[in-house]
Amino acid sequence: MKKHNFSSGPAILPQSVFAQAAEAIRELPGTGLSILEISHRSPAFTKILEEAIELPKVLLGLDDSYEVLYLTGGASSQFYMVPMNLLDQQDKAAYVDTGTWSTKAIKEAQLFGGVEILASSKADHFNHIPKNYSTPVGLKYLHLTSNNTIIGTQYKEWPKVDCPIVVDMSSDIFSRPMDLKPLGLIYAGAQKNLGPAGTTMVIVKKDLLGKVERAIPTMLNYQTHIDKKSSFNTPPVFPIYVAMLNLRWIQEQGGLVEMEKRNQRKAKLIYEMVDHYDIFRGSVRKEDRSIMNATFFLAKPELDDVFYQMCTEANISTIKGHRTVGGFRASMYNAMPYESVEVLADLMQKFAKKYAG
Repeated sequence: MKKHNFSSGPAILPQSVFAQAAEAIRELPGTGLSILEISHRSPAFTKILEEAIELPKVLLGLDDSYEVLYLTGGASSQFYMVPMNLLDQQDKAAYVDTGTWSTKAIKEAQLFGGVEILASSKADHFNHIPKNYSTPVGLKYLHLTSNNTIIGTQYKEWPKVDCPIVVDMSSDIFSRPMDLKPLGLIYAGAQKNLGPAGTTMVIVKKDLLGKVERAIPTMLNYQTHIDKKSSFNTPPVFPIYVAMLNLRWIQEQGGLVEMEKRNQRKAKLIYEMVDHYDIFRGSVRKEDRSIMNATFFLAKPELDDVFYQMCTEANISTIKGHRTVGGFRASMYNAMPYESVEVLADLMQKFAKKYAG
């Protein structure tokens, strides 16, 4: 029986990507070797890596002033690599606090220079994206988290500022077209819309680098990985290969315009259930709702276990909210089929009709 996997990550990938990846584990076509044993210096992998670097530029519409890197350590490693490479001790960067991930990024950045928290929605349990705040002059960068997987908020547009914007896009990169001209650096853990866990994408504007006075450890210096084309040391070969396959799939499906159309349609179906039936309570303000992670609570928390059991019986997997907030969370990344979302929406409707009132 098919599982409808609403996991926030590691998340599902397209079935065709799974099939190609499985075949490559046995033998990467044309090599006589498994992708798991192929040399990262071989012509076959060099070709894979080159395509994995080029496809994000094509999909995002980036010119050659940006470099695409595949690193390790997860997005969490970028919480300190960003300020280490961009922020001197006498400099100041600004952060907007929209939940767990931005809070962690702020903590790391404070080790390297001045950090100003321009705005925070913490007092409201992070249920919205802060807006209409003033930005001081002279900032090295403004850091944002584009989509909060735990709470379910998402930026719809970037604030207008006079400095480069750095964005943690781990959970919504490649899900929609966005204006990237204000962005100086993007980073994203792979395990949502990019590929399997094990690699982290960094897209950086080259003219931001080489301006700090501190000595940067070789492995933590973005320029090291630019110079060596993400192969200073052995890169995570298999995750990069699967990411390349997934980026191909996105391009073949119609690119980011098509991804957004599908994702909006899926999110709309779940939010219609949340808004229509009083037994459900949306977690965040409507204007800031994420199309990747729809979060909600039950008006009758004593029925949480009943709803969860119904989901389990319907083969709906990993629907519980994050352990720090509770409730429920439907994560609907690019590869989530609309049919699976229909199964959840139908179940929500049946539950509401049975237990409302």
